[in-house]
Amino acid sequence: QVQLVESGGGLVQAGASLNLSCAASGRTFSNYAMAWFRRPPGSEREFVAATTRSGGTTYYSNSATGRFTISRDNAKNMVALQMNSLKVEDTAVYYCAATNLGGITIANMYDYWGQGTQVTVSS
Repeated sequence: QVQLVESGGGLVQAGASLNLSCAASGRTFSNYAMAWFRRPPGSEREFVAATTRSGGTTYYSNSATGRFTISRDNAKNMVALQMNSLKVEDTAVYYCAATNLGGITIANMYDYWGQGTQVTVSS
């Protein structure tokens, strides 16, 4: 089992920045690719960003590219999502997820999920 706990969400104005953190415990963190997904109000869960086990390769959704940065610290068992230039449409519950399978941009490939942290961006 891997336990994931997100933090760092909040209410900000458009154009602001937020840094989300996800603390992992349980099995060896570096065995898992990590990702952030989000669920906007009234919408399906969607992929935001992912990083491979080593952190050497990252993947981003079109909406996240150029504004968000995913990073991980295997020594601290943490993954972060730096979000800049936030937009109203970034409003969502953000989830941290872990997988030791392939297809790391696909939600169904993830075995472990955090409880989520709310990000609200006002205009």
